[in-house]
Amino acid sequence: MPARHVSRVRALYRRLLLLHRVLPPDLKALGDQYVKDEFRRHKTVGSEEAQRFLQEWELYAAVLWQQANENRQNSTGKACFGTTLPEEKLNDFRDEQIGQLQELMQEATKPNRQFSITESRKPKL
Repeated sequence: MPARHVSRVRALYRRLLLLHRVLPPDLKALGDQYVKDEFRRHKTVGSEEAQRFLQEWELYAAVLWQQANENRQNSTGKACFGTTLPEEKLNDFRDEQIGQLQELMQEATKPNRQFSITESRKPKL
């Protein structure tokens, strides 16, 4: 990404990982890994693509923040995250992006999660 975006990118990256803390552990692990992969994958894109990339992730962050607040106020205790992807937006995706989206959907809807969340501990001496 162009140098002028670097501080904006870092702040957004940190914000996303912080927002993921409100997700259930398996979705947090999936979301964190996806964010890390996507930001790594887009390190060298041009200015126009970087701008679009940042706008989409900022929109995601805003939606997740709003849903986290709504879930805190929800009296049923069941958290709800996610949103419907409009067809017109889906039509703008490249084949590679459609493949990534399908993989993400399959991973997010697996009945038995493959993630194991553990705290890292330093070995005792």
